[in-house]
Amino acid sequence: MIYERVPVREKPPYLLGLLCFIPLLGALAGIILLLLGILKYKDKLLSGIGVFGILFTILIYGGLFYWSQNSDTGRKQWALLSQMQMDRLVKDIEFYKIQSGRYPDSLQVLSTEDSMVNIHDPVFGMTKMNTIFNYEKKGDHYKLFSSGRDGIKNTSDDLYPTIAITDSSKIGFRR
Repeated sequence: MIYERVPVREKPPYLLGLLCFIPLLGALAGIILLLLGILKYKDKLLSGIGVFGILFTILIYGGLFYWSQNSDTGRKQWALLSQMQMDRLVKDIEFYKIQSGRYPDSLQVLSTEDSMVNIHDPVFGMTKMNTIFNYEKKGDHYKLFSSGRDGIKNTSDDLYPTIAITDSSKIGFRR
C-alpha cells in the first residue's frame, strides 16, 4: 500500500495578534501580520488582526494627543511646563547679565549664545511650536511671561515665572 503524503498546512500565528495591544509595537506587529495574512497565509482573519493592530495604535496615540491638547488636565500640564521653563529662563537671563554686564536685548540672543536655552513657550502644546515667551527689557529690569492659551498679552490667563521677588532682590525680573 502506497501512502501519499498530504502537505500539512501551516496554521497562521493568530496569537501574535496580542502584540497589537501594545501601543507603537502594535502598529509594527499589525503591519507584519497584515503582510503575512496577505502574502504568505492568504488568511483574511490574520489580515484583519493586522489592520486592527495598526488602527488600535493610531487611535491610542491620536486620543492621547487630543486629550493633551483639549482636556483641562492636559492644559494645566502644558502651563506647568511653561512656568518651569520660564523659571529656567530667568536663571539663563541672570547668568547672561553676570557674563556680559547687561540683560539681553531679546531672547533670541540667549538662544544663539547657548543652544540649550529654550525660549519657546510650550503652553500651546504641540499646536504652535514656534511661539516664543514674551520678554521686555526695561533698563536694569525685565519682564518675562507667557501669553497663556489665548495668545493675547496682558490678559487673565498670562503665566509668569514662579520666582519670589523681594525689594532687596538682586534679580532683574519684574512682574
